[in-house]
Amino acid sequence: MPCGRVVAMSDEVQLRDVEEADLELFYAQEHDPEATRRSRFVPRERDYFMNHWRTRILGDPTVFVQTVTVDGVAAGNIVAWWEEGRRFIGYWFGREFWGRGVGTRALGLFLEREKTRPLFADPFSGNAGSVRLLERCGFRPSGTVMHGQDEHIMLVLSDAESD
Repeated sequence: MPCGRVVAMSDEVQLRDVEEADLELFYAQEHDPEATRRSRFVPRERDYFMNHWRTRILGDPTVFVQTVTVDGVAAGNIVAWWEEGRRFIGYWFGREFWGRGVGTRALGLFLEREKTRPLFADPFSGNAGSVRLLERCGFRPSGTVMHGQDEHIMLVLSDAESD
């Protein structure tokens, strides 16, 4: 996967299974004001967040989720889930890991394990960094979708044979 082959970066990026202790970090990351501004995602109240993660993410065998680590430190997560018959991915990284190639390398590793194609993502259209990350990893725009008042770009990663 070309997006996972970033050179001249010193951080060691790996994926591992989510541990219960990671949920506290994920909760804090979801409440970072700059991250929520860029993603246009409304952070969830603590009990709802924890219940959602324990039941709908970790408790659903069709969901594939991994904690992203950088030099052994949890940096965020990447998740794939089914929605209306389509497989979607999403990710969230701590702000201190932005702009270091972490997302590119982590998504490359994740896409080596998540084999479902086509694979969809719908970042907020104003989140240029997220759109670039997905495009760097082979996702292509296929239209737009509205989430509330916000326009999101629908991106799709297809099988190599169908490109």
